[in-house]
Amino acid sequence: MGAMSKQQAPLREAPAPMEANDVATVTVGTIVWFALFVVQLPFYGWYDDHGHTWFIWTCAAGGVLGLIGLTYVRARRDALARAAAAGEGRTPGDA
Repeated sequence: MGAMSKQQAPLREAPAPMEANDVATVTVGTIVWFALFVVQLPFYGWYDDHGHTWFIWTCAAGGVLGLIGLTYVRARRDALARAAAAGEGRTPGDA
């Protein structure tokens, strides 16, 4: 019973990481959070009466955190571009 569970499958090489447009993804998410915040504002009284104002403030926090994330992914994108540009000037034999 336990003999099969102790055998490991042969290791395979890890696939290359997929690249995505992180800036666009975070931008869209941030816009959605702020849009949800703005759409819920007219209903603040109802949310307050029912004890659900945290819905509104969660959307506001998501938008603010999205702005922080946007600065991060832009800096990452720019750093990757600089590293790629610096690497283009080298030959494959350079270390």
